[in-house]
Amino acid sequence: MARYWLLKSEPFKYSWDDLVAEKEGTWDGVRNHRAKNNLAAMEVGDQAFFYHSREGLEIVGICEVSVAGITDPTDPEGKWAAVKVIPKTKLPHPVTLKQIKAEPKLAECELVKLSRLSVAEIQLEEWSIICGMAGI
Repeated sequence: MARYWLLKSEPFKYSWDDLVAEKEGTWDGVRNHRAKNNLAAMEVGDQAFFYHSREGLEIVGICEVSVAGITDPTDPEGKWAAVKVIPKTKLPHPVTLKQIKAEPKLAECELVKLSRLSVAEIQLEEWSIICGMAGI
């Protein structure tokens, strides 16, 4: 069964538009153990929200895991995980962190509860609510 995720990136470092231009991007450079475990749990076909952090603070698109279970190419020791993702859908209406925090049904969402986590798991019900907020 597919799982759902949220991937955070600072848009000045790597934005949704960068992913679209590349057609496939490597999600690497993560140095948090829980985020690493989330990356390692991803499987091909899993969907992920693309979240712009620091600037925008909003979910702007949906991407899909295209290659799973790879070692982070930026890690010379080979301890950290990475995945490759492809862009699927730009959200018609980006969903802001403020909107997410205002929705009581999303109070337990890892984006809210573990706000500094760069790779978070999203539950199916949360995914559906956020997609509705985005107009898809």
